[in-house]
Amino acid sequence: MAGKTTAERAQTLKALHEASEILRVVNVWDAVSAATVAALPETKAIATAGHSIAASYGYPDGGMPLETALAGVKAVVDAVELPVTADLDDGYDDPAETVRRAIGIGVVGANVEDRLRPFEQAVARVEAITAAAQSEGIEFQLNARTDAIVRGGGRSIQESIEDAIRRGQAFLDAGAALVFVPGALTRDTIEPLVDGLGAGKLSVIGAPGALPAAEMQKLGVARISYGPYTQRVALRALRDLAADLYGSGVIPEDTPALN
Repeated sequence: MAGKTTAERAQTLKALHEASEILRVVNVWDAVSAATVAALPETKAIATAGHSIAASYGYPDGGMPLETALAGVKAVVDAVELPVTADLDDGYDDPAETVRRAIGIGVVGANVEDRLRPFEQAVARVEAITAAAQSEGIEFQLNARTDAIVRGGGRSIQESIEDAIRRGQAFLDAGAALVFVPGALTRDTIEPLVDGLGAGKLSVIGAPGALPAAEMQKLGVARISYGPYTQRVALRALRDLAADLYGSGVIPEDTPALN
């Protein structure tokens, strides 16, 4: 790839994570969606959505083979010159090797899920990932995900938040750059997480019903991503266009011209 080296792009992503301004990454799933988002002047980094890549290959979320996942991510990396942070599900059987291979294709950060594995096992997997990244000589940005809220089951939200903080603190101690907590949408959830993890260490998903990005920034959130929702919006637009074409049969006049 032209432009910056992988190590330089990793440093760029690190600086974006540590900046006072919240980092917003719009998730993509293939070369054309990546190039489309990268063309916007506001775009500073690119994030893949594992759910969306899996869907594009016909797999359910979490059911995509590693080789397919890496091929999907590589298509995104090759399409842009910006730092790319990838959704690598739970890291697969050998999370250290998965991350090493991802770095080999130019990835400089990743989401890796704990799936509420036992605490010690989850921390050990983060330690293995960060050790592997260090051996590759880059400031890899692990956005360590805990499913403490979304997989909390019948326990109270307070118990889930406390578990997310306990896991997140351990992940940060093990070398993660950020802690990603899906399900943290409201002030009542985000404030205690920021208090427990520290300002500039929490990463969230901007799901429907979430606080606006400006409010999240004021609360100390470091990063916001949008997961599979970007693809769902795009597919809704395709569905609505198809329905209209079955009616009028005419492409809208404001459709962008072919390059």
